[in-house]
Amino acid sequence: QICLSLVKLLFYLAHSPLGSIVLLDFQPRQFVMVDGNLKVTDMDDASTEELSCKEDNDCTLDFPTKSFPLKCSAVGKCEGINEKKNLFNAYRYFFTYLLPHSAPPALRPFLSDILNATGDLRYGINETLKAFEKVLHLYKSGLYLQKRPLLLKDYISLKGFRTVEGEDYKCWPSYSHLGCLLSVHSAEEAAAICNSQSQCQSFIITQQRTWTGRPLASFQSSLTDLIPDAKAVVYIKRSASSGKRL
Repeated sequence: QICLSLVKLLFYLAHSPLGSIVLLDFQPRQFVMVDGNLKVTDMDDASTEELSCKEDNDCTLDFPTKSFPLKCSAVGKCEGINEKKNLFNAYRYFFTYLLPHSAPPALRPFLSDILNATGDLRYGINETLKAFEKVLHLYKSGLYLQKRPLLLKDYISLKGFRTVEGEDYKCWPSYSHLGCLLSVHSAEEAAAICNSQSQCQSFIITQQRTWTGRPLASFQSSLTDLIPDAKAVVYIKRSASSGKRL
C-alpha cells in the first residue's frame, strides 16, 4: 500500500502542470500516510529545474552506491533526470525495505522484477506504476492463486458460530500481535494456509477487511469455546473435530 501510493505520487510529480518535479530532500520522514494515501509533508525542497547540459557526459546521475548515464536533450536539459532521481530514491528508501516482505509467494517474482528494474532504472515512473497496478489486480482478483487440490473439503464448517478471541500461535505477517491473522482471498486460500501451518487446527473468516477489500482470517491452534454469531463461519479440520467438544 505504501509503495503503490508513493508511485502514484511520483507519477503525478513527473507529469505535474508545473513540469517534472524532483524532491531534493527525499527521506522517509518527509512523508506521512493520510487516509491510506502517502503525502509529502514539506515541499520547500521541491524543484522543477532540470540539470542543464551540453553533451551526454554532463548528465550523470550520481548516488552513493550507483551512477547512471543519461542523455542530453536537444534543448540542453538532462532527459528525465528529475523523474529518475525520485524513482531511484523510492527504490533505495522504500522498495528495498518493503517489497520483499509479506506478499503471497506467487506474487513475489513480480515484486522482485519491480525491485530490480527500478534499482537499475530500467523502468520509468510510467512502467513502474503499470507494474504495480498489475500486481494489485492479481492480488485483489485472486488470479495469482495457482491451481491446486481443493482443500476446503477437509474442513467441517459450522455456520452461525465463531471462536472466542484470545492469544494463540504467531505467524508472519500477522495483522495481530496476539495470534495469526492473515489476509486471504477466500476460504479455500485460508484452508491452504491452515494446512501449511502445523499448529493450525481451525480458522474463521472475520468481518474485517484490508485496504484492498480482502477479508482477514484468524488461524487457531486449538478448538476453543464456540459462541453464537449469525454472520460467522468456523472451519475446523476434520482430523481435529473428533474431540468431545463437537
